Amino acid sequence: MTIKNFIERAGYYFNLMPDKEDEQTIVAQITEGVSFRGANLWVLIFAIFIASLGLNVNSTAVIIGAMLISPLMGPIVGMGLAVGTNHFDLLKRAGKNFGVATLISVLTATIYFLLTPLSEAQSELLARTSPTLYDVLIAFCGGAAGIIALCTRGKGNVIPGVAIATALMPPLCTAGYGLATGHWLYFLGAFYLFFINTVFIALATYCGVRLMNFQKHEYQPTGRAVRGRRILMSIVVLTMLPAAYMTFRIVQQSIFDNNVRKFVKAELTQRGTQIISSTVDNDSLRLRVVAVGREISSSTQAEAQRRMKNYGLEDYALRVIQGTQSDSLLALSHQLTSLTTSRETEHSQLLQLTAENTHLNQQLYEYKRYEALAAEIRPELASLFPQVSKFALQRVAEVSRDSADARHYVTAIIEPDGKHPLSKEETRKLHDWLLARIKADSLIVIQRHWERSER
Repeated sequence: MTIKNFIERAGYYFNLMPDKEDEQTIVAQITEGVSFRGANLWVLIFAIFIASLGLNVNSTAVIIGAMLISPLMGPIVGMGLAVGTNHFDLLKRAGKNFGVATLISVLTATIYFLLTPLSEAQSELLARTSPTLYDVLIAFCGGAAGIIALCTRGKGNVIPGVAIATALMPPLCTAGYGLATGHWLYFLGAFYLFFINTVFIALATYCGVRLMNFQKHEYQPTGRAVRGRRILMSIVVLTMLPAAYMTFRIVQQSIFDNNVRKFVKAELTQRGTQIISSTVDNDSLRLRVVAVGREISSSTQAEAQRRMKNYGLEDYALRVIQGTQSDSLLALSHQLTSLTTSRETEHSQLLQLTAENTHLNQQLYEYKRYEALAAEIRPELASLFPQVSKFALQRVAEVSRDSADARHYVTAIIEPDGKHPLSKEETRKLHDWLLARIKADSLIVIQRHWERSER
Protein backbone atom coordinates (compact mmCIF):
# COMPACT_ATOMS: atom_id res chain seq x y z
CA MET A 1 0.00 0.00 0.00
CA THR A 2 1.41 3.39 -0.99
CA ILE A 3 1.51 6.38 1.34
CA LYS A 4 -1.11 8.13 -0.79
CA ASN A 5 -3.51 5.19 -0.47
CA PHE A 6 -2.91 5.02 3.27
CA ILE A 7 -3.70 8.73 3.65
CA GLU A 8 -6.85 8.39 1.57
CA ARG A 9 -8.06 5.44 3.63
CA ALA A 10 -7.27 7.23 6.91
CA GLY A 11 -9.13 10.27 5.60
CA TYR A 12 -12.18 8.10 4.99
CA TYR A 13 -12.30 7.05 8.64
CA PHE A 14 -11.44 10.45 10.16
CA ASN A 15 -13.53 12.64 7.86
CA LEU A 16 -16.09 14.65 9.86
CA MET A 17 -17.99 16.14 6.93
CA PRO A 18 -20.46 13.25 6.29
CA ASP A 19 -21.73 13.59 9.90
CA LYS A 20 -21.95 17.39 9.85
CA GLU A 21 -25.39 18.84 10.50
CA ASP A 22 -26.87 21.79 8.62
CA GLU A 23 -24.47 24.71 9.12
CA GLN A 24 -27.21 27.31 9.62
CA THR A 25 -28.83 25.15 12.30
CA ILE A 26 -25.50 24.81 14.14
CA VAL A 27 -24.81 28.56 14.04
CA ALA A 28 -28.35 29.34 15.21
CA GLN A 29 -28.03 26.86 18.10
CA ILE A 30 -24.69 28.28 19.26
CA THR A 31 -25.87 31.87 18.84
CA GLU A 32 -28.96 31.15 20.94
CA GLY A 33 -26.79 29.77 23.77
CA VAL A 34 -24.73 32.99 23.86
CA SER A 35 -27.42 35.10 25.56
CA PHE A 36 -27.58 35.41 29.34
CA ARG A 37 -30.94 36.76 30.44
CA GLY A 38 -34.10 35.45 31.99
CA ALA A 39 -34.06 31.71 32.59
CA ASN A 40 -30.41 31.29 31.55
CA LEU A 41 -29.29 33.83 34.14
CA TRP A 42 -31.30 32.23 36.96
CA VAL A 43 -30.00 28.77 36.05
CA LEU A 44 -26.44 30.15 36.23
CA ILE A 45 -27.04 31.71 39.67
CA PHE A 46 -28.51 28.50 41.11
CA ALA A 47 -25.70 26.45 39.55
CA ILE A 48 -23.17 28.73 41.27
CA PHE A 49 -24.91 28.23 44.61
CA ILE A 50 -24.93 24.45 44.12
CA ALA A 51 -21.23 24.38 43.15
CA SER A 52 -20.34 26.61 46.13
CA LEU A 53 -22.21 24.28 48.48
CA GLY A 54 -20.40 21.30 46.97
CA LEU A 55 -17.02 22.95 47.42
CA ASN A 56 -17.95 24.05 50.95
CA VAL A 57 -18.90 20.54 52.12
CA ASN A 58 -16.27 18.85 49.93
CA SER A 59 -18.83 16.86 47.90
CA THR A 60 -17.64 15.82 44.45
CA ALA A 61 -21.11 14.60 43.44
CA VAL A 62 -22.71 18.00 44.14
CA ILE A 63 -19.97 19.80 42.19
CA ILE A 64 -20.51 17.51 39.19
CA GLY A 65 -24.24 18.23 39.33
CA ALA A 66 -23.59 21.97 39.25
CA MET A 67 -21.29 21.61 36.25
CA LEU A 68 -23.95 19.66 34.36
CA ILE A 69 -26.61 22.39 34.70
CA SER A 70 -24.29 25.36 34.17
CA PRO A 71 -24.86 27.32 30.91
CA LEU A 72 -21.39 28.94 30.94
CA MET A 73 -20.17 27.04 27.87
CA GLY A 74 -22.56 28.99 25.58
CA PRO A 75 -20.75 32.35 25.22
CA ILE A 76 -17.31 30.69 25.18
CA VAL A 77 -18.23 28.46 22.24
CA GLY A 78 -19.87 31.53 20.67
CA MET A 79 -16.60 33.46 20.84
CA GLY A 80 -14.69 30.60 19.20
CA LEU A 81 -17.30 30.34 16.43
CA ALA A 82 -17.24 34.12 15.89
CA VAL A 83 -13.45 34.22 15.46
CA GLY A 84 -13.53 31.17 13.17
CA THR A 85 -16.19 32.68 10.87
CA ASN A 86 -15.13 36.38 11.09
CA HIS A 87 -18.52 37.16 12.68
CA PHE A 88 -17.54 40.16 14.78
CA ASP A 89 -21.07 41.13 15.77
CA LEU A 90 -21.42 37.68 17.34
CA LEU A 91 -17.97 38.07 18.96
CA LYS A 92 -18.99 41.34 20.63
CA ARG A 93 -22.28 39.88 21.86
CA ALA A 94 -20.63 36.69 23.12
CA GLY A 95 -17.85 38.66 24.83
CA LYS A 96 -20.34 40.95 26.53
CA ASN A 97 -22.50 38.08 27.78
CA PHE A 98 -19.41 36.17 28.90
CA GLY A 99 -18.29 39.16 30.98
CA VAL A 100 -21.74 39.52 32.54
CA ALA A 101 -21.92 35.78 33.34
CA THR A 102 -18.43 35.78 34.88
CA LEU A 103 -19.15 38.85 37.03
CA ILE A 104 -22.48 37.48 38.28
CA SER A 105 -20.90 34.08 39.01
CA VAL A 106 -18.08 35.55 41.10
CA LEU A 107 -20.43 37.91 42.96
CA THR A 108 -22.87 35.07 43.71
CA ALA A 109 -20.09 32.84 45.04
CA THR A 110 -18.65 35.71 47.10
CA ILE A 111 -22.03 36.41 48.70
CA TYR A 112 -22.47 32.72 49.52
CA PHE A 113 -19.05 32.39 51.17
CA LEU A 114 -19.61 35.63 53.12
CA LEU A 115 -22.81 34.19 54.59
CA THR A 116 -21.88 30.52 55.10
CA PRO A 117 -20.73 29.47 58.60
CA LEU A 118 -18.34 26.94 57.05
CA SER A 119 -15.20 28.88 56.15
CA GLU A 120 -12.45 26.23 56.08
CA ALA A 121 -10.76 25.47 52.74
CA GLN A 122 -11.45 21.84 51.84
CA SER A 123 -9.47 19.75 49.35
CA GLU A 124 -11.96 20.40 46.51
CA LEU A 125 -11.40 24.15 46.96
CA LEU A 126 -7.62 23.87 47.21
CA ALA A 127 -7.52 21.74 44.04
CA ARG A 128 -8.75 24.74 41.99
CA THR A 129 -5.97 27.14 42.99
CA SER A 130 -2.89 25.74 41.20
CA PRO A 131 -3.50 25.32 37.44
CA THR A 132 -0.92 23.53 35.29
CA LEU A 133 -0.28 22.63 31.67
CA TYR A 134 -2.47 19.57 32.17
CA ASP A 135 -5.46 21.88 32.70
CA VAL A 136 -4.61 23.48 29.33
CA LEU A 137 -4.71 20.08 27.62
CA ILE A 138 -7.95 19.12 29.39
CA ALA A 139 -9.63 22.38 28.33
CA PHE A 140 -8.48 22.08 24.70
CA CYS A 141 -9.45 18.42 24.33
CA GLY A 142 -12.77 19.01 26.08
CA GLY A 143 -13.53 22.00 23.87
CA ALA A 144 -12.62 19.99 20.76
CA ALA A 145 -14.97 17.17 21.77
CA GLY A 146 -17.68 19.75 22.51
CA ILE A 147 -17.58 21.54 19.16
CA ILE A 148 -17.49 18.23 17.24
CA ALA A 149 -20.52 17.04 19.20
CA LEU A 150 -22.38 20.31 18.55
CA CYS A 151 -21.70 20.18 14.83
CA THR A 152 -22.45 16.52 14.11
CA ARG A 153 -25.33 14.10 14.44
CA GLY A 154 -25.53 11.54 17.25
CA LYS A 155 -24.20 13.70 20.12
CA GLY A 156 -24.95 11.10 22.79
CA ASN A 157 -23.45 11.96 26.20
CA VAL A 158 -20.61 14.10 24.86
CA ILE A 159 -21.89 17.53 25.95
CA PRO A 160 -22.47 16.56 29.63
CA GLY A 161 -19.05 14.90 29.67
CA VAL A 162 -17.43 18.03 28.29
CA ALA A 163 -19.14 20.14 30.96
CA ILE A 164 -17.70 17.90 33.70
CA ALA A 165 -14.20 17.60 32.21
CA THR A 166 -13.61 21.30 31.53
CA ALA A 167 -14.95 22.38 34.97
CA LEU A 168 -15.79 26.04 34.36
CA MET A 169 -17.97 26.46 37.41
CA PRO A 170 -15.75 25.36 40.38
CA PRO A 171 -12.87 27.80 39.65
CA LEU A 172 -15.31 30.74 39.64
CA CYS A 173 -16.73 29.60 42.99
CA THR A 174 -13.21 29.26 44.38
CA ALA A 175 -12.44 32.79 43.15
CA GLY A 176 -15.51 33.96 45.07
CA TYR A 177 -14.22 32.13 48.16
CA GLY A 178 -10.88 33.92 47.80
CA LEU A 179 -12.62 37.31 47.65
CA ALA A 180 -14.91 36.52 50.59
CA THR A 181 -12.09 35.31 52.86
CA GLY A 182 -9.34 37.67 51.68
CA HIS A 183 -7.16 34.89 50.24
CA TRP A 184 -5.96 36.71 47.13
CA LEU A 185 -3.73 33.85 46.00
CA TYR A 186 -6.80 31.60 45.95
CA PHE A 187 -8.65 34.20 43.88
CA LEU A 188 -5.82 34.66 41.39
CA GLY A 189 -5.09 30.93 41.02
CA ALA A 190 -8.75 29.99 40.58
CA PHE A 191 -9.49 32.81 38.16
CA TYR A 192 -6.41 31.89 36.14
CA LEU A 193 -7.71 28.31 35.90
CA PHE A 194 -11.07 29.65 34.69
CA PHE A 195 -9.28 31.85 32.15
CA ILE A 196 -7.29 28.84 30.89
CA ASN A 197 -10.48 26.85 30.40
CA THR A 198 -12.14 29.77 28.60
CA VAL A 199 -9.27 30.47 26.21
CA PHE A 200 -8.63 26.88 25.22
CA ILE A 201 -12.29 25.91 24.83
CA ALA A 202 -12.63 28.92 22.52
CA LEU A 203 -9.42 27.92 20.69
CA ALA A 204 -10.67 24.35 20.22
CA THR A 205 -13.98 25.72 18.90
CA TYR A 206 -12.10 27.95 16.46
CA CYS A 207 -10.01 25.00 15.21
CA GLY A 208 -13.10 22.80 14.86
CA VAL A 209 -14.96 25.47 12.91
CA ARG A 210 -12.04 25.91 10.52
CA LEU A 211 -11.59 22.12 10.20
CA MET A 212 -15.24 21.70 9.18
CA ASN A 213 -15.04 24.55 6.67
CA PHE A 214 -17.70 26.85 8.11
CA GLN A 215 -18.60 29.70 5.78
CA LYS A 216 -16.87 32.98 6.68
CA HIS A 217 -18.52 36.38 6.82
CA GLU A 218 -16.52 37.81 3.92
CA TYR A 219 -18.03 41.27 4.22
CA GLN A 220 -15.79 41.89 7.20
CA PRO A 221 -12.45 43.61 6.39
CA THR A 222 -9.73 41.00 5.81
CA GLY A 223 -7.16 42.98 7.84
CA ARG A 224 -9.51 43.09 10.81
CA ALA A 225 -10.02 39.30 10.67
CA VAL A 226 -6.27 38.66 10.54
CA ARG A 227 -5.72 41.04 13.46
CA GLY A 228 -8.40 39.23 15.47
CA ARG A 229 -6.75 35.86 14.88
CA ARG A 230 -3.35 37.25 15.88
CA ILE A 231 -4.80 38.62 19.10
CA LEU A 232 -6.35 35.20 19.83
CA MET A 233 -3.02 33.43 19.26
CA SER A 234 -1.20 35.95 21.47
CA ILE A 235 -3.69 35.37 24.28
CA VAL A 236 -3.26 31.60 23.88
CA VAL A 237 0.54 31.80 24.16
CA LEU A 238 0.47 34.20 27.13
CA THR A 239 -2.06 31.98 28.90
CA MET A 240 0.11 28.88 28.45
CA LEU A 241 3.36 30.33 29.81
CA PRO A 242 2.52 30.45 33.56
CA ALA A 243 0.81 27.04 33.37
CA ALA A 244 3.87 25.57 31.63
CA TYR A 245 6.13 26.97 34.37
CA MET A 246 3.91 25.50 37.12
CA THR A 247 3.89 22.14 35.35
CA PHE A 248 7.68 22.20 35.10
CA ARG A 249 7.92 22.80 38.86
CA ILE A 250 5.49 19.94 39.60
CA VAL A 251 7.38 17.53 37.33
CA GLN A 252 10.68 18.65 38.87
CA GLN A 253 9.34 18.00 42.39
CA SER A 254 7.99 14.61 41.32
CA ILE A 255 11.41 13.61 39.94
CA PHE A 256 13.08 14.78 43.17
CA ASP A 257 10.66 12.77 45.36
CA ASN A 258 11.26 9.71 43.18
CA ASN A 259 15.03 10.12 43.57
CA VAL A 260 14.62 10.26 47.36
CA ARG A 261 12.59 7.04 47.35
CA LYS A 262 15.16 5.31 45.12
CA PHE A 263 18.03 6.46 47.37
CA VAL A 264 16.38 5.24 50.58
CA LYS A 265 15.43 1.89 49.04
CA ALA A 266 18.81 1.23 47.42
CA GLU A 267 21.22 2.60 50.06
CA LEU A 268 19.53 2.26 53.46
CA THR A 269 17.24 -0.76 53.19
CA GLN A 270 18.67 -3.85 54.87
CA ARG A 271 17.37 -7.07 56.41
CA GLY A 272 15.91 -6.53 59.86
CA THR A 273 15.42 -2.78 59.33
CA GLN A 274 12.22 -1.04 58.34
CA ILE A 275 12.25 2.50 56.99
CA ILE A 276 9.28 4.27 58.58
CA SER A 277 9.54 7.62 56.78
CA SER A 278 11.84 9.88 54.81
CA THR A 279 11.28 13.65 54.81
CA VAL A 280 13.20 16.47 53.19
CA ASP A 281 13.78 19.77 54.99
CA ASN A 282 14.64 22.27 52.26
CA ASP A 283 15.43 25.02 54.79
CA SER A 284 18.25 23.12 56.48
CA LEU A 285 18.99 20.90 53.42
CA ARG A 286 18.57 17.70 55.38
CA LEU A 287 17.13 14.34 54.43
CA ARG A 288 15.70 12.79 57.59
CA VAL A 289 15.14 9.03 57.59
CA VAL A 290 13.35 7.31 60.48
CA ALA A 291 14.23 3.61 60.81
CA VAL A 292 13.21 0.90 63.23
CA GLY A 293 14.69 -2.52 63.80
CA ARG A 294 18.32 -3.44 63.27
CA GLU A 295 20.53 -0.38 63.52
CA ILE A 296 21.98 1.12 60.35
CA SER A 297 25.71 1.32 61.01
CA SER A 298 27.74 4.51 60.82
CA SER A 299 29.77 3.15 57.92
CA THR A 300 26.59 2.38 55.97
CA GLN A 301 25.33 5.91 56.64
CA ALA A 302 28.64 7.41 55.55
CA GLU A 303 28.63 5.38 52.32
CA ALA A 304 25.01 6.38 51.69
CA GLN A 305 25.93 10.04 52.21
CA ARG A 306 28.74 9.68 49.67
CA ARG A 307 26.35 8.12 47.12
CA MET A 308 23.69 10.82 47.44
CA LYS A 309 25.19 12.67 44.47
CA ASN A 310 24.23 9.72 42.25
CA TYR A 311 20.56 10.52 42.98
CA GLY A 312 20.78 14.29 42.53
CA LEU A 313 20.87 14.86 46.31
CA GLU A 314 24.43 16.09 46.67
CA ASP A 315 23.30 19.33 48.40
CA TYR A 316 21.53 17.47 51.21
CA ALA A 317 22.89 16.03 54.44
CA LEU A 318 21.64 12.62 55.56
CA ARG A 319 20.33 12.19 59.09
CA VAL A 320 19.14 8.75 60.20
CA ILE A 321 16.90 8.67 63.29
CA GLN A 322 16.88 5.30 65.06
CA GLY A 323 15.31 4.23 68.35
CA THR A 324 15.43 1.41 70.87
CA GLN A 325 11.67 0.89 70.77
CA SER A 326 11.90 -0.84 67.42
CA ASP A 327 14.48 -3.28 68.80
CA SER A 328 12.08 -4.28 71.56
CA LEU A 329 9.34 -4.76 69.03
CA LEU A 330 11.47 -6.98 66.83
CA ALA A 331 12.65 -9.01 69.82
CA LEU A 332 9.10 -9.65 70.91
CA SER A 333 8.09 -10.57 67.37
CA HIS A 334 10.95 -13.06 67.23
CA GLN A 335 9.92 -14.56 70.57
CA LEU A 336 6.32 -14.79 69.39
CA THR A 337 7.37 -16.60 66.22
CA SER A 338 9.48 -19.04 68.22
CA LEU A 339 6.64 -19.72 70.64
CA THR A 340 4.15 -20.48 67.86
CA THR A 341 6.49 -23.09 66.39
CA SER A 342 7.39 -24.69 69.70
CA ARG A 343 5.31 -27.56 71.08
CA GLU A 344 6.33 -26.70 74.67
CA THR A 345 4.92 -23.14 74.65
CA GLU A 346 2.26 -22.42 77.20
CA HIS A 347 -0.88 -20.70 76.03
CA SER A 348 -0.67 -17.93 78.66
CA GLN A 349 2.84 -16.91 77.59
CA LEU A 350 1.70 -16.69 73.99
CA LEU A 351 -1.19 -14.41 74.93
CA GLN A 352 1.05 -12.20 77.05
CA LEU A 353 3.64 -11.77 74.34
CA THR A 354 0.91 -11.10 71.79
CA ALA A 355 -0.51 -8.37 74.01
CA GLU A 356 2.93 -6.80 74.48
CA ASN A 357 3.57 -7.00 70.75
CA THR A 358 0.22 -5.31 70.02
CA HIS A 359 0.97 -2.59 72.60
CA LEU A 360 4.34 -1.80 71.08
CA ASN A 361 2.86 -1.82 67.59
CA GLN A 362 0.28 0.71 68.79
CA GLN A 363 3.03 2.89 70.28
CA LEU A 364 4.97 2.71 67.03
CA TYR A 365 1.82 3.60 65.07
CA GLU A 366 1.25 6.68 67.26
CA TYR A 367 4.86 7.73 66.63
CA LYS A 368 4.48 7.40 62.87
CA ARG A 369 0.94 8.78 62.70
CA TYR A 370 1.65 12.34 63.71
CA GLU A 371 4.79 12.60 61.59
CA ALA A 372 2.83 11.44 58.53
CA LEU A 373 -0.10 13.69 59.49
CA ALA A 374 2.18 16.73 59.77
CA ALA A 375 3.54 16.09 56.27
CA GLU A 376 0.01 15.58 54.93
CA ILE A 377 -1.44 18.86 56.22
CA ARG A 378 1.67 20.96 55.55
CA PRO A 379 0.44 22.21 52.11
CA GLU A 380 -2.92 23.19 53.63
CA LEU A 381 -1.18 24.95 56.52
CA ALA A 382 1.03 26.88 54.08
CA SER A 383 -2.07 28.11 52.24
CA LEU A 384 -4.09 29.05 55.33
CA PHE A 385 -1.26 30.35 57.57
CA PRO A 386 1.63 31.38 55.29
CA GLN A 387 3.46 33.10 58.14
CA VAL A 388 4.21 29.71 59.79
CA SER A 389 7.64 28.65 58.56
CA LYS A 390 8.12 25.47 60.63
CA PHE A 391 5.60 23.07 62.06
CA ALA A 392 5.76 19.90 64.15
CA LEU A 393 3.19 17.54 65.66
CA GLN A 394 3.86 15.15 68.52
CA ARG A 395 1.94 13.12 71.09
CA VAL A 396 2.76 14.03 74.68
CA ALA A 397 2.10 12.11 77.91
CA GLU A 398 1.63 14.27 81.00
CA VAL A 399 2.05 12.68 84.46
CA SER A 400 1.15 14.67 87.55
CA ARG A 401 3.01 14.50 90.86
CA ASP A 402 0.00 13.12 92.71
CA SER A 403 -1.13 10.50 90.22
CA ALA A 404 0.51 7.74 88.22
CA ASP A 405 -2.03 7.98 85.45
CA ALA A 406 -0.79 9.69 82.31
CA ARG A 407 -2.88 12.19 80.35
CA HIS A 408 -2.20 12.19 76.61
CA TYR A 409 -2.68 15.10 74.28
CA VAL A 410 -1.25 16.41 70.99
CA THR A 411 1.21 19.30 70.89
CA ALA A 412 1.64 21.46 67.79
CA ILE A 413 4.90 23.41 67.81
CA ILE A 414 5.06 26.27 65.30
CA GLU A 415 7.72 28.76 64.36
CA PRO A 416 6.62 31.99 62.60
CA ASP A 417 8.86 33.42 59.91
CA GLY A 418 9.83 36.35 62.14
CA LYS A 419 8.28 39.04 59.96
CA HIS A 420 4.66 38.04 60.57
CA PRO A 421 4.24 36.47 64.05
CA LEU A 422 0.84 35.00 64.80
CA SER A 423 -1.52 37.13 66.86
CA LYS A 424 -3.64 35.64 69.63
CA GLU A 425 -6.65 35.54 67.32
CA GLU A 426 -4.66 33.83 64.54
CA THR A 427 -3.22 31.34 67.05
CA ARG A 428 -6.75 30.55 68.23
CA LYS A 429 -7.91 30.03 64.62
CA LEU A 430 -4.90 27.77 64.01
CA HIS A 431 -5.71 25.80 67.17
CA ASP A 432 -9.36 25.30 66.17
CA TRP A 433 -8.45 24.33 62.59
CA LEU A 434 -5.78 21.82 63.70
CA LEU A 435 -8.09 20.33 66.35
CA ALA A 436 -10.73 19.63 63.70
CA ARG A 437 -8.22 18.63 61.01
CA ILE A 438 -6.31 16.00 63.01
CA LYS A 439 -9.42 14.86 64.92
CA ALA A 440 -7.73 15.09 68.32
CA ASP A 441 -9.49 15.21 71.69
CA SER A 442 -7.18 17.93 72.98
CA LEU A 443 -4.47 20.06 71.45
CA ILE A 444 -1.90 22.58 72.67
CA VAL A 445 -0.28 25.06 70.26
CA ILE A 446 3.18 26.26 71.26
CA GLN A 447 4.65 29.22 69.38
CA ARG A 448 8.39 29.52 69.71
CA HIS A 449 11.52 30.68 67.88
CA TRP A 450 14.04 27.93 67.23
CA GLU A 451 17.54 29.36 67.12
CA ARG A 452 19.66 26.35 67.93
CA SER A 453 20.82 24.13 65.08
CA GLU A 454 20.36 20.38 65.04
CA ARG A 455 23.29 18.20 65.95
